[in-house]
Amino acid sequence: MMEDEPGQAPKSPQDARLDSLEERLGRAQAKEAERTGQAPKADANEQLGNRVLSYLLGGLMGGALIGWVLDKAFGTGHLLLVVGLVLGTVGGFWSIIKLANRRP
Repeated sequence: MMEDEPGQAPKSPQDARLDSLEERLGRAQAKEAERTGQAPKADANEQLGNRVLSYLLGGLMGGALIGWVLDKAFGTGHLLLVVGLVLGTVGGFWSIIKLANRRP
């Protein structure tokens, strides 16, 4: 019996040439996409995730900062800080919902 797995033919030199061609084609396509400024689809998904995270964290931190500053200015304890956190969270989620409903 053959030592190779059943149904597997040994690789011919032509298969190695095709593998090399596919590798070179992939590198050329990546270089062209970089040159023209078109991001691959995996990068687009990563950018979308970063944007969602920044909206959420920006809303939280912005609301907290504004609430804290207003608390210090008006001497209201921590009331405006909590209100700022809630409004920042709502604003962050609102931006994420608008982003999700946008068509590509």
